[in-house]
Amino acid sequence: MTATLAPDQGLTSRSARGRWVLAACIGGSVITQVDANAVGIALPAIGRDFQTELAPLQWVFTAYTLTLAGLLLVAGALGDRYGRRRIFTIGVFWFAVASVLSSIAPTAETLIACRALQGVGAALLTPGSLAILEASFAPGERAKAIGAWSGLSGVAGALGPFLGGWLVQSASWRYIFLVNLPIAVAVGLIARRHVPESRDPNATGRVDLTGGVLVTLGLVSLTYGLIQGGDGWPTITVGGLLLAVFVAWERHTKRPILPLRLFASIQFTAANVVTFAVYAALGGALFLLPIALQQVSGYSPIEAGLTLLPVTVLMLLLSSRSGALAARIGPRLQMSVGPVLVGLGLALFTRIDASGDYLTQVFPAVTVLGLGLAVAVAPLTSTVLAAVPSEHAGVASAVNNDVARAAALIAVAVLPAAAGLTGDAYLEPATFSSGFHTASMICAVLCVLAGGLAAVTIGNRTRQQKLHPPHGALDAPPPRVSD
Repeated sequence: MTATLAPDQGLTSRSARGRWVLAACIGGSVITQVDANAVGIALPAIGRDFQTELAPLQWVFTAYTLTLAGLLLVAGALGDRYGRRRIFTIGVFWFAVASVLSSIAPTAETLIACRALQGVGAALLTPGSLAILEASFAPGERAKAIGAWSGLSGVAGALGPFLGGWLVQSASWRYIFLVNLPIAVAVGLIARRHVPESRDPNATGRVDLTGGVLVTLGLVSLTYGLIQGGDGWPTITVGGLLLAVFVAWERHTKRPILPLRLFASIQFTAANVVTFAVYAALGGALFLLPIALQQVSGYSPIEAGLTLLPVTVLMLLLSSRSGALAARIGPRLQMSVGPVLVGLGLALFTRIDASGDYLTQVFPAVTVLGLGLAVAVAPLTSTVLAAVPSEHAGVASAVNNDVARAAALIAVAVLPAAAGLTGDAYLEPATFSSGFHTASMICAVLCVLAGGLAAVTIGNRTRQQKLHPPHGALDAPPPRVSD
């Protein structure tokens, strides 16, 4: 059954159809959030099961982000061109199939390939969930719908590590990939029956698939070389050349997936540099933290999964207030102070040792970290959107999302080696503890530098624009929006 909506109509959250549409979009976000946040907790168990070194675990973590980051812009363009509901539904089905394949992977290499396939599905459905809400709901109802989507998706993201820990401890890490199946089936059926189709009437011509292939291959080559370490320079060079070709292609193609003219705005460029620094630090540190808690401090998977709960709670409680404050006084103060607080929280990770006392070592660190993210994330997102004309708000948010994901995957590739964590170091508690402390300080310094950059580059005079509440997940800023 094909659902359509006339251009002059708009759904409300009080209508039955509006609630179905909201449920489908929340469900699509949930299946990616739960999976992404649960895998980090399962890494030690995966390593023991496959008897691998640290490098394959890095790939289990980054393969998903690689294809997601590389294809996110293309997927958004496909939805605008061929129908957001259609691409969203394909993404849900793809993600479900890849999840099943991940759950039965016989080797680490197979699991890595399946995780890359999961990233393709996530790229197809991620831009659509928010774009569908924007296109389907009446203007006066969009803020309410997006607020519900943001809040409930954030709760799901918070439950991901706990659910992952419980499944690893009580059954097997393989079950974390099967939890999403009933949700995916329900989302697919609801989307098919109740979600109206929508397209961008101005999106004509061919989608820039060449740009998508170039950026994806460039990121894969760069990440592979970085994880290889000293032997990876030829691959790093190839990755750099592919990314350079991507930039040249985007500069000359008629319909680029990445309009480079956006970076003519100093505010836009600076905000994305700050995004890269903060999310690189965050992605690298949060990759290592669950391993440190389990391998060094003796936490169970469930206990490790619960450690970051204060971060999500603080973001859900304070992010909207932080955004409102930035709208009144300008974003410079929060974008300067927020990253420094994040850095302080990461620096406090160096206090985590073999005893791993939660109240004196872990809780203060994650609380300061959560406070810093709550202060910084909403103003950061609104600054990116306000730095460009409103008709480019969708692609600006997509670029910012991609910058955050690319930063995290590069950090996961580089940080362990920079901190002296290679080979089977994660199996040696003393060695891993020392490396984790070094990595935490590297991440802390990066955040402090980001705060300093924001202080000297971000202005308080920004164009007033409709803002959306930030996503509650830790892995990236808000997904693509369509204005």
